[in-house]
Amino acid sequence: MRNGFSPTVYILASKRNGTLYTGVTSDPIGRLHQHRNGSFDGFTRRYSVRMLVWFELHSTMETAILRAKRIKQWNRRWKLELIEASNPEWIDLAADLGFEPLQ
Repeated sequence: MRNGFSPTVYILASKRNGTLYTGVTSDPIGRLHQHRNGSFDGFTRRYSVRMLVWFELHSTMETAILRAKRIKQWNRRWKLELIEASNPEWIDLAADLGFEPLQ
């Protein structure tokens, strides 16, 4: 990530195989901070979906938005396979970005 700003598609989870949320942002660090702190009311706050389990960087917001829309249309099994292909242990990837790891 260039100074924390890069078009990013991400998947958050409440826990391993728990509730999933797919999002897109140009400021992944700031957006993760909002999710982790429950800064705004919504799905992720309501269902405690805060653990970063997958992300993908893009060169433009347009490609990131298109990818996020496609992933949101996928069935749950495909999303789980996407996560487990790069993160089979479901570790909290936000820990590598300076956040306290979640259990």
